[in-house]
Amino acid sequence: MAMPIRATLPATADLAGKRFMRRRSSGSVTATRIRNFDQAFRLFSPPKERIRCSRFFPPLFAVSEPIVTYEDLTNSLENVEVFDVIGKAIRITDLWRDRKAVIAFARHFGCVFCRKRADLLASKKELMDAAGVALVLVGPGTVEQAKAFVEQTKFEGEVYADPTHSSYDAIKFAYGVLTTFTPSAGKKILELYLEGYRQDWELSFKKNTVERGGWQQGGIIIAGPGVNNISCIHKDKEAGDDPPIEDIIKACCQ
Repeated sequence: MAMPIRATLPATADLAGKRFMRRRSSGSVTATRIRNFDQAFRLFSPPKERIRCSRFFPPLFAVSEPIVTYEDLTNSLENVEVFDVIGKAIRITDLWRDRKAVIAFARHFGCVFCRKRADLLASKKELMDAAGVALVLVGPGTVEQAKAFVEQTKFEGEVYADPTHSSYDAIKFAYGVLTTFTPSAGKKILELYLEGYRQDWELSFKKNTVERGGWQQGGIIIAGPGVNNISCIHKDKEAGDDPPIEDIIKACCQ
């Protein structure tokens, strides 16, 4: 029987709230800018939580989110279709129904962070192949955008497009301006540009991406074989929130 996934607030939230109250008096953060306790925790929390590899994946901030199970999650995904680069539709749960797979969900196909993540995962593809694990990337966009991503990055895994963002909505990946423009994300962009990575602005300003503001975050799922067999899920809390690649390999290949 699938275990329940409960939304919990970490113990450090109390400390975050106290920091918030102290900083209010300094004028650096005002009550109008932080409207609830979760936002206070988001701003003042310790270093980011990394990949969760257990039967529980509670969202870090959504304390009111209802209890769900992996079965609930896969049921909500069962009728979600994604499209391969030749335009063939496939149920997203079929990506791990008969095999084990690492499924990376990109912010969008032009995202500089996603290009770095794709390279990190592709660098371990031989290990995944040896363990019989498929490498998959899903992006919120059109088949044409998925094709452009493959041509530009030479990504060796499977690539699928989710033009309706249905999988992102079902998994409840983070979304919003505050999850995109953060100090750590800005720092990482500079680091990536120094490494030679570039945002594809043409893809970034496609209508379907612009309509959602480019605020979508992604994550990584390790699942299968078996539709309900989800062993790990990492939801990016902000842009560039990569789990250590060593943790992913350990979770999927050992």
